[in-house]
Amino acid sequence: MPEPEPLSGDPASRSSRFLIGKDSRGRWVAQDERGLCGGLFVNRAEAIRFAMRETGRRPQAVILVPDVIELDMTRSAKVEFHQTNRSAQRRAA
Repeated sequence: MPEPEPLSGDPASRSSRFLIGKDSRGRWVAQDERGLCGGLFVNRAEAIRFAMRETGRRPQAVILVPDVIELDMTRSAKVEFHQTNRSAQRRAA
């Protein structure tokens, strides 16, 4: 069975590092350091599996953090919002 493609769909995400840890509620979090890709996971193994797939199987790009880490996807929403606005401006011109 072939390995699934990275969920981010962006080859540039493979150059990013992923942080893995638990949030304040005890859930496992994996998130790239730029805040563009990540998620909540049922256990540590699933979080690591996701991060390894997203980084192109580079263990040196996956970092386990001892502190609390909260999933923050607000950066991604802002990036998408700006791209949408630029596309709308181009169509209006």
